[in-house]
Amino acid sequence: MKSNATQKDVAKMAGVSQATVSLVLNGAGSNSISDTTVAKINEAVRVLGYLPNYMARALRTNQTMTLACVVPDIMNPYYPALIRGVQAVAEAAGYDVITVSTDGQKERELHYLKMALQGRIDGVIGVFFGLGIIDLEPFIEAGIPIVRLEASVKRGGPISIDDFFVDNSQAAEDLTSFLISKGHSRIAMIAGRGGPQSVRVDGYRKALQSKRLKALIQLDDAFTEEGGARAAVKLLDKGEEPTAIIAANDLMAIGVMHALMGRGLSIPDEIAVAGFDDIPAARLVSPSLTTVTQFQNSLGAQAAHALVERLNGTAIGPGRATQQPYRIIERLST
Repeated sequence: MKSNATQKDVAKMAGVSQATVSLVLNGAGSNSISDTTVAKINEAVRVLGYLPNYMARALRTNQTMTLACVVPDIMNPYYPALIRGVQAVAEAAGYDVITVSTDGQKERELHYLKMALQGRIDGVIGVFFGLGIIDLEPFIEAGIPIVRLEASVKRGGPISIDDFFVDNSQAAEDLTSFLISKGHSRIAMIAGRGGPQSVRVDGYRKALQSKRLKALIQLDDAFTEEGGARAAVKLLDKGEEPTAIIAANDLMAIGVMHALMGRGLSIPDEIAVAGFDDIPAARLVSPSLTTVTQFQNSLGAQAAHALVERLNGTAIGPGRATQQPYRIIERLST
């Protein structure tokens, strides 16, 4: 393998011009160059071990060929599949991806966006808990493309920020209705404060109101196993007797299950439990956890496609809002 291979070597092996190689490697010729030619060039790059000079490219094009994926908590098992989806598409387009964790704090979200203003990254895909459209508008005006991943319905607008959203309110309403259909009339909701809590609790309330059932809501400060366990203990200690508990994410649901089993309660015979997000552990706990999947890998991939389109200039104009699917996965906990 030639570690000092040049674009000229790649062009010779692929049987194309050096200009065509340059277009493909810079991601600028995707609409005008055939898939067959692109495949030949990529194969020549692989065989020759060609390494692009990214520093020279950055000076020439004013691009770093690096994107940022901003998430609230990199330790939350919801995010790895999403990040993998982003990375697969970005790397295929010639971009590297850095992933950063903000704890959902506005100041930290702003800090990483400012990296783009400093010329350290080209664009951002983000789950923003602290920043709204007004906060993001100056970055768009400065030419920094941003794609948001949202938990509530979006409509698009004049500002060219693309939104990919799952209707979490409707998903929570459907999950609650699913439990009602299984005969439950005392259904509690446990959630952490902030993030998607408000829309998921809203959907839960809607489903209960449609059947004139009472809402039982217990909040905690953290969307974690510990937070779920604390909330479950508080709920039980208040004398509430739910026959089912919905947790606003799977980590909290697993904490709820531990708390219930610690009290000697059988799942689902005495209390059914459902979560949200379909993290890998949801299949592995006993009993396995009923939950809602948001197809995180696909969500991340589509967000990355949209960002690359903005960077390549193949997408211009107003912001686009794209709804993504979800699905209830029934397992043994209900």
